[in-house]
Amino acid sequence: MQIVIPLFDRFTMLDAIGPYQVLNTLPDTEVRWLGAEAGPVQDESHTAALVADGVWEDVPHPEIVVVPGGYGSRALMTDERALGWLREAHEHSRYTTSVCTGSLWLAAAGILDGLEATSHWIELETLAQYGATPTSQRVAEQGKVITAAGVSSGIDMALRLVELLHGPEAAQATQLAIEYDPQPPFDAGSPDKAPAEIVEVVRAVMASQQEALRT
Repeated sequence: MQIVIPLFDRFTMLDAIGPYQVLNTLPDTEVRWLGAEAGPVQDESHTAALVADGVWEDVPHPEIVVVPGGYGSRALMTDERALGWLREAHEHSRYTTSVCTGSLWLAAAGILDGLEATSHWIELETLAQYGATPTSQRVAEQGKVITAAGVSSGIDMALRLVELLHGPEAAQATQLAIEYDPQPPFDAGSPDKAPAEIVEVVRAVMASQQEALRT
């Protein structure tokens, strides 16, 4: 089974690495890191990178696509090369998935038209602008399309994929193997739970970072 994680400049590292850590344990599975060009691809902080071992077109029909998010995903929404590859991959995939704002790339490609989908909470309204029905679910499953909310939820989505592919016992074994037993020190992981002033701080910081990318 071939899994492709497409990389792009300013992707979010955990969006890619979280699912990879889960899915790379599956038997008879090859995970490919592909980019617009082969070579190092910088994350959104430009302080770390993953290496693309080829270009997107090297694998036109992967069985599973895992699209990470990140500030760089916005540029892909108008990139005809990126959109064309994703549409072709989705047409032949067994599962097409995304993490965080990776769902914006799916939405811009028309893959989420009329489907319930999720993303980082700050971008849910953007999904609606591209024909999806936004939901605050941590993982939204619509047939072979599975979208995950912000960053850390990619691990949850990947465990669901393991369940779909190999059954609940395999998913539970994988969860135990990576000791995924979240016990965060604060119950502030969603805008519905975090204090209002914290929500506004995060909203302002993310808006500022997004604006910086436009200039």
